[in-house]
Amino acid sequence: MGDGSGVSRGDRNRNARLARLRVLVPATNAIVGIDLADKKQMVVVTDHDSKVLARKTFRCRAWDLGAALDWAAERAAARGWAGVTVACEPTEHRWRVLGQLAADRAMPFVCVQPMLTSWARRSEDLTSDKTDEKDAVLIARLTAQLRCYVPEPVDETWGRLRHLGARREQLIIEMVSQIQQIRALLECVRPAALDTAKQPFRSRTWAAAMTAICQRDGGDLARTRRLGAARFEQAVRREITRRGGCEPSLRILRHLFTALTDPTGVTAHRPVRWSGSRSCCRTGRPPPTSSPTPRPG
Repeated sequence: MGDGSGVSRGDRNRNARLARLRVLVPATNAIVGIDLADKKQMVVVTDHDSKVLARKTFRCRAWDLGAALDWAAERAAARGWAGVTVACEPTEHRWRVLGQLAADRAMPFVCVQPMLTSWARRSEDLTSDKTDEKDAVLIARLTAQLRCYVPEPVDETWGRLRHLGARREQLIIEMVSQIQQIRALLECVRPAALDTAKQPFRSRTWAAAMTAICQRDGGDLARTRRLGAARFEQAVRREITRRGGCEPSLRILRHLFTALTDPTGVTAHRPVRWSGSRSCCRTGRPPPTSSPTPRPG
């Protein structure tokens, strides 16, 4: 929405962001574009028209780039620039190392998104050719256009959140793979169980009931059928209580008990493959899901 001046709130936010970036990328500073790698670092010094003033390859680790920054500052000063702005892509941990080295020398530091570099690489010569020399110049050019961002400050809280985010991503990948494994096993030996709930792997009742069946049967569903519907419900209620739940979904329980008589599936593989499903259900928790909280049913 505008305020009568013809400038919207989005325009004001963008102008403020550009102003913050201009402080880090002033017109009096040359731009040092660095393509980070493990043992080979490509460093270029450019002006704001992305004309290369100096270029050098440093065969060193990221922690040894202090000499490269000093070299770039000397080359920029020799060309009459007041200082340098350091720019790179956020490559693994190396960009944090470079940011600290730049801060130690009072050099402004910004990052360029790898996606923008990829697009710029194609627009440069209509090819996807990737070289360290070209990427370093593209990073400097995007920085001169203020198509960069200010990285997060280095502190203990930020570092901890970053580690927790990486761990969360690992857990999500592991949970999804376990769900796919359990689904593949059941589709082979007992597909009827997957049709007893709309979203079985998000149902606390379905998880508790499958746990009770797996722990009791070992592939012989006749043992659970002999319990009867009432005793089967009691066994599932005990399992749900142990998991911290409340009331089960009676509809899912009835469907699961009825599915015990369904002959569909490779019955010869049940004693073998059922043990794989049973091991996933013995953890005392519902099967892993992509949702943080299982649905009540």
